[in-house]
Amino acid sequence: MQKLPLKDIIAKIKNEDIFEAVSSDYSFTLKIDKYVPYACAAIHDGHQFRKELWPNCIHTEYERWYEEDPETKTMIKSHPIVIAGCDSRFEYDLNRAPEAAVFDTAWGKQLWHQPLSEDMKDKSLRKHNNFYKVVHTLISVLESKFGFCTVYDMHSYNWKRWDREVPTWNLGTSNIDNKRFGEAVENWRQSLSEIKFPYGIPSTSKINDTFQGNGYFLKYITNNFKNTLVLATEIAKVYCDEYDYIIYPEVVRSVENQLRNLLPKNALDNYKKYSN
Repeated sequence: MQKLPLKDIIAKIKNEDIFEAVSSDYSFTLKIDKYVPYACAAIHDGHQFRKELWPNCIHTEYERWYEEDPETKTMIKSHPIVIAGCDSRFEYDLNRAPEAAVFDTAWGKQLWHQPLSEDMKDKSLRKHNNFYKVVHTLISVLESKFGFCTVYDMHSYNWKRWDREVPTWNLGTSNIDNKRFGEAVENWRQSLSEIKFPYGIPSTSKINDTFQGNGYFLKYITNNFKNTLVLATEIAKVYCDEYDYIIYPEVVRSVENQLRNLLPKNALDNYKKYSN
């Protein structure tokens, strides 16, 4: 993987180059093995946390990890186009609008001993801004080339914090055109319900049960591109012990192996239906 400045990453996308890179500030990665009418994103996969922020942060590393989406990039790594965040959402949240992306409080708890300076915030927001410049370029090229594309926006959530039964998979669709894309959403929900997990872990999938798809990543793409469907896809953290800070790699691998087939099939079905 090569390290590239923003302008070179954007130029390579516009030229439809094949490449794999980390941004020169190490804030995100992008892999393009082939230009296809779908892309995968894991914007909350990152755990990096700028060292100058450490002394001022009240939350522990575990508390940050608990609210991140570990291994979501691993689950989609085999697909041709994968963009992923490297930084923790506690530094800046790529799924929030710029004015709300740097938290003062996080999940009901004060985040900083002392309020962040404007300079500290600006450092983080520059990375947020650069990420969306790349996203905009990427979706522009895919829409122009294919006429339609699907973006699989992968997240995870802490299922043990809920006091009711919750699904293994949740699709958030409240900010997409459900009249137009309802069939595509249901097809993806059905595909996810067919995933088999080790150890008898159930595989259930619902729409707008735990989350409704209110993230900025989905909204940004949906508002700027009329022929791109974003499927905000949340997996319950059945692939780890969210309290004991343990990942179950065999569960992650099982999900990755099954998405390797299910995901491109769904994307191709969407392309055939909506590209004309």
